Amino acid sequence: MRRFPGLFFIFSAIAVGVLIGGLAPGVTQALQKAAASLGWSGPADRQTQQAPRGSEVPANVEGQAGPDPAASMKADPEGQLKLTTEQIEGAAIETAPVTGGELAHHLTAPGVIAPSADRIGRVGVKLVGMVAELRKNLGDFVAKDEVVAVLESREVGDAKSEYLAARLNNDLQQTLFERDRKLWEKRISTEQVFLRSQAAAEVTRIKLELAREKLFILGLTEKEIAALPDQPTATLTHEEIRSPIAGRVVERKVDVGSMLGRDNLETELFVIVDLSEVWIDIAVTPGDLPLIKEGQRVSISANGVAEKARGKIIFISPLLDKDTRTARVVAKIPNPDGVWRPGIFVTAEVTTDEQPALLLAPLSAVQMIGGVPVVFVRTPEGFERRKIMLGRKNSHAVEVLSGLQNGEVIAVRNTFKLKAEMGKSQAED
Repeated sequence: MRRFPGLFFIFSAIAVGVLIGGLAPGVTQALQKAAASLGWSGPADRQTQQAPRGSEVPANVEGQAGPDPAASMKADPEGQLKLTTEQIEGAAIETAPVTGGELAHHLTAPGVIAPSADRIGRVGVKLVGMVAELRKNLGDFVAKDEVVAVLESREVGDAKSEYLAARLNNDLQQTLFERDRKLWEKRISTEQVFLRSQAAAEVTRIKLELAREKLFILGLTEKEIAALPDQPTATLTHEEIRSPIAGRVVERKVDVGSMLGRDNLETELFVIVDLSEVWIDIAVTPGDLPLIKEGQRVSISANGVAEKARGKIIFISPLLDKDTRTARVVAKIPNPDGVWRPGIFVTAEVTTDEQPALLLAPLSAVQMIGGVPVVFVRTPEGFERRKIMLGRKNSHAVEVLSGLQNGEVIAVRNTFKLKAEMGKSQAED
């Protein structure tokens, strides 16, 4: 102990400093400096050294999470958000240029597809007879004036025979009249003979016209009547039944051998429908009726149908349905592919008002940051936050009054991800 009096003093001072360190931190610091002057260091100093403030922990240290793709998004105070093309695609962020257009307001109402009343044809008969032949069946396509059935009828046979007889009698009487006229002009015959021949010719002409009209009433065409003189006598009782329109057979009401005609018998053979154009029966409430006008455009959508159809309103009923208390509004749409089948329930979106707008942006493109509407404009480095001024809007789009130029590309889908990253970066700053 005598050989190291200085060491004994230092150890004693350290022990006392530890006991009173909580009451006199300055003493503790002084003792630590004294120990350091002798080259001593504590256990913690020999094992690790404290990392400087502001340094980052490597991401690949064991126990630490790997890099997050979203973490590589960096936003600076100027509103620039740096993103690569791969990051944009991975976040499913879609972009589109802003352009002008029509700012339309819409009214939505339920509806159902129905055949167009202008394109329904009923194949019927006006005479009594029996079905001798059916040439079409359910689902078959037919052309206009195509023969779909053959009817055997005594009534039509009698009418044809009457016409042929009247035609022959008229031809003969007209020949006799021309002869008597020439004889009277030459004063070879008397005027009385001429007048009698003239009256007879007029009577036969009238009878021929009546027989001809009867055939028209029974359903024969001009071409069929002209061909009667060459028709075999055995087939005079046969009548060909033709389709009044082109379309598809959707209903068959008779079989071969069925009796048709009057006296509570069936008078229809087929129902033909042309579905190249269909109607939509839309139910509109009384409160919405003032917004609906004939000629307005309408868009039709339905579950299970990928594409929308567009048409226009052609009729607005002045009456309300007594059960549903709604008015019937009819629109027509083209249906060349037959996708819209009668009976399908649809949603009709009627365009009630349209106004031009210089710039339109989808509502999904606009985000509110700090109470200010912004969009994210595409840049070579990623996106730029841009404040805009909004105008009129509808359920799909909003008018942009300032802040954007026509043709600028903006984010239009999943923009909330950009907003979240922008807010995250600002919070870290």
